[in-house]
Amino acid sequence: MPIHYSSSTKTFHLQAADTSYVFDVLPNNQLGHIYYGKRLPHREDFSHLRRFEERANTTSVSEENPSLSLESVQQEYPVYGTTDFREPALHIQQQDGSRITNFQYESHAFLDNKPELPGLPATYTEHGGEATTLALTLKDYHLNAELTLLYTLFEAPGVIARSAAVYNGGAEPFRLLGIKSMNVDFSDAEFEMLHLSGAWARERHVKTRKLEEGVQRIASTRGISSAQHNPFLALKRPETDESRGEVFGFSFVYSGNFEGRVEVDHFGVSRVSMGLPDFDFSWKTEPGETFQAPEVVMVHSTEGLNGMSHKFHDLYRSRLVRGPWRDEARPVLLNNWEGTYFDFNEEKIVSMAETASQCGIELFVLDDGWFGRRNDDTTSLGDWFVDESKLPNGIRGLAEKITGMDMRFGLWFEPEMVSKQSELFQKHPDWMLETPGRKPSQGRNQFVLDFSRPEVVDELHRQMARLLEDAAITYVKWDMNRPLTEVYSKVYPPDRQQEIMHRYVLGVYDLYERLTTEFPHVLFESCASGGCRFDPGMLYYAPQTWTSDNTDAVERLRIQYGTSMVYPLKTMGAHVSDVPNHQVHRTTSLQTRADVSYFGNFGYELDITKEPDLSLLQKQVEFYKNHRELLQEGDFYRITSPFEGDGNVTSWSVVSKDKQTAAIGRYQVLEEPNDGFSRIYGRGLAEEQLYAVEGTDWQLYGAELMHAGIPVNIAGVEKPLGDYASTVVVLQAV
Repeated sequence: MPIHYSSSTKTFHLQAADTSYVFDVLPNNQLGHIYYGKRLPHREDFSHLRRFEERANTTSVSEENPSLSLESVQQEYPVYGTTDFREPALHIQQQDGSRITNFQYESHAFLDNKPELPGLPATYTEHGGEATTLALTLKDYHLNAELTLLYTLFEAPGVIARSAAVYNGGAEPFRLLGIKSMNVDFSDAEFEMLHLSGAWARERHVKTRKLEEGVQRIASTRGISSAQHNPFLALKRPETDESRGEVFGFSFVYSGNFEGRVEVDHFGVSRVSMGLPDFDFSWKTEPGETFQAPEVVMVHSTEGLNGMSHKFHDLYRSRLVRGPWRDEARPVLLNNWEGTYFDFNEEKIVSMAETASQCGIELFVLDDGWFGRRNDDTTSLGDWFVDESKLPNGIRGLAEKITGMDMRFGLWFEPEMVSKQSELFQKHPDWMLETPGRKPSQGRNQFVLDFSRPEVVDELHRQMARLLEDAAITYVKWDMNRPLTEVYSKVYPPDRQQEIMHRYVLGVYDLYERLTTEFPHVLFESCASGGCRFDPGMLYYAPQTWTSDNTDAVERLRIQYGTSMVYPLKTMGAHVSDVPNHQVHRTTSLQTRADVSYFGNFGYELDITKEPDLSLLQKQVEFYKNHRELLQEGDFYRITSPFEGDGNVTSWSVVSKDKQTAAIGRYQVLEEPNDGFSRIYGRGLAEEQLYAVEGTDWQLYGAELMHAGIPVNIAGVEKPLGDYASTVVVLQAV
């Protein structure tokens, strides 16, 4: 059994192939943490790994037990106000104003599956034996409240999914002021904290800093998970790199405001916790009600950052993404946005689709501008009916023409937003999020609909479902182009206004759940000004995400490299766009743009009718299709980081699960005069396996490819001269 319980010592041991997680019940009946790390042999008692010691200037939990102070003990799920002065995982305000709680162990149960989290995205199981769940019940007897902690151990990858829920069994309501989905107290602070930071058009850049005493925090207050801080952090040992060393990763399966923090105390203990934010959040929990927090996925690896990423990738690809598209190959697409923006008609779209079909492209996506009176970004959001002046045959007629070219058809929506110049706003001005007496902010000339209200979700569902039922649509790009401001709902009382941010996200999830259930054949791609809501919560409903609005090949090296820390290539939208690039005005070759985009869900975003040489596009599409299974399902290895050194060279590779095929990408931003003799290195290959280099007469062993490398500019592996050069090498086992 992967989860052991020793009744004599009240110790729990979650044990996987390469990981152990150990905690127990303390003498005061609260939970204490003992160990998280490399696999330990099981034993009945692990108490020798901790000690209770009375220290000066600390307070003990009782007069009878002066050596037990929660300030000097690693805890499993700390609460506020009982001898621990660090930030807690749970904070509850009661009717009398008190914030002190004391949740004590009451019972536990083992489940041979993984329970769903009502209304929330989460990892899941499909078959018995995939995972075991430990459900712990703790109780505050004075408050008559129950705390349920779930630990699901996916034994084969050694991944732990954790969540928390609070039930009010008392006679009075109480208010949650903060709830984290997990907490781990490590016995030392010899870590570097790694997280993914950025902004619009430069999302998920890798940031690393040494832990110091105090609190280090990442968070979002934007109503979306944000481009500024992805809901992920890792603690790695200072010597850990991509291939070697110990690392712990924490990923929050949620799409709204969040907080991840690491607190290092005066004893050198580092406490990491993640979940809903303490800032601007509270939840009134009525008697008989339960509040369920989203889950955090925890990964431990001793094989470096790549080892951590492989665990996240495998789990999210197979047990977070759902539906038929989880296992289907993602189609090569053409999106018209950067090719036409709002300036198109049916004739132009059909012409682009015909040319795309000639190149072997499998999906045509009609982006913004097809609905209402949408000729610019000032009108019509909320009016999801076709503009017949542009499309006289409607969406159905256009879809029939495109599917008649042996392509699929997709459509853009932005359902969470409304324009003041729209029929929806004229009918329902009260459906907009805004604070009474305050002037509302606008972004991109649009405003946010109050998705905390069921009637708003119902109306958007009605409009979108009508279109999906009427036309042959098999792809939806779901956009969201601004953060939430002036967050106030007109239908909730004053004491519930700090719930609206979370209720908004639950409304988005509700609409996604309805549409994905009713239209399982539709591939949803989430987008939020590009990559501003690239998180595991979205992947549960939309199997892929538009990685960034920035389509420049050089910028995408950093963006895709950082994104891969948590998210598999199969979830990343990666398109070849026009040059000069529309975001940074850089000109790169068509081949370099493709060589970067291959390592994602490949597609184009340009006016394909203006391309002078379609034969190169045809070859690119053919190359991707030939190697699509490898690129979408293989193990991704980061090799040379654009965030280290001068960042001039980036390299990475994908290796099939059976290690029979591989693709290596090497990219050099600026040419260097009279430079050294560059080499291309592989990762993750079978050392004794002989590999043929596609397009050459070369055959090399995996050990040679990984340790000696291939000299650049040997026959068949030439590096183009000039700036922004790229080389992709494909290997096949002989």
